[in-house]
Amino acid sequence: MTETWIDEGLYPAWGQRFRVRRELARVRSAFQEILIFESESHGRVMLLDGVVQITERDEFVYQEMIAHVPLIAHGACRSVLIIGAGDGGVLRRVLQHCGVSRVVMVEIDGEVIRLARAFLPRIGAEAWDDPRADVIVGDGIDFVRRADAESFDAIIVDSTDPIGAGESLFSDAFYADAARILSPDGLIVNQCGVPFMQADELRETSIRRARFFSHVGAYVAAVPTYVGGFMTLGFAAKRGGMDDLAVPELRARAARAGILGTTQYWSPEIHAAAFALPPYIARALPRSRSDADARLGALAESEH
Repeated sequence: MTETWIDEGLYPAWGQRFRVRRELARVRSAFQEILIFESESHGRVMLLDGVVQITERDEFVYQEMIAHVPLIAHGACRSVLIIGAGDGGVLRRVLQHCGVSRVVMVEIDGEVIRLARAFLPRIGAEAWDDPRADVIVGDGIDFVRRADAESFDAIIVDSTDPIGAGESLFSDAFYADAARILSPDGLIVNQCGVPFMQADELRETSIRRARFFSHVGAYVAAVPTYVGGFMTLGFAAKRGGMDDLAVPELRARAARAGILGTTQYWSPEIHAAAFALPPYIARALPRSRSDADARLGALAESEH
């Protein structure tokens, strides 16, 4: 019997491949090609435009770290905005926090939600029907532009890389609006790629965020199917200190939130350690506001 393999197309000269048991869905939406298949090694897998987004086997790493870190770092989130994350995994993790009373999720591609609910039901599970959740099929950029000032405590951006439909989620205008709609202790987290292969993504995102947030940093997670080493998650807050909490405090907050002992990757110790960046990653971050301004000026010149 002929074997079927699917190759990821993220990088032109390096990649990974999966042996396929069966293809479940292949749809061309208004925004992208969506492919879901059953793999031999990673359970069900979703690709968008040929790039792996999520696998059943290791989704917990990324989802826990992009959701639990900002909510525990804040310590008192009531209202959370999620942009993207159409598979529902981030929504499910956010709703595990008993103090959260309102979650708005804005996904531009309704086909991603439809197919995830049909073929990846364990990812979002019961979150889709939680009364605290308001799931909107629409443009996250437009939603943030129109949202009321200080209406959210945390924003989680789980988007594709800054190309195509995802490009505006990495712009100055977006970060300005994000800062406006966050509460005084608010923070934003977004995926910034794998810096071993995508260093510009973290570098450019960080210098843009530094114009609108007093504290900018990043933390890491080791996601097996995001090849190239650590995945970085950009972290920007309206006040400092949120990324430097001691393990006992993190443990106490997790207990109050109701997530302590429920996770497979996140822990108080992992949370604290994730902000200790290897030098090759840390050098992508601006050292100060003036450094960010200088780097932004150099970036603007290079774009022209």
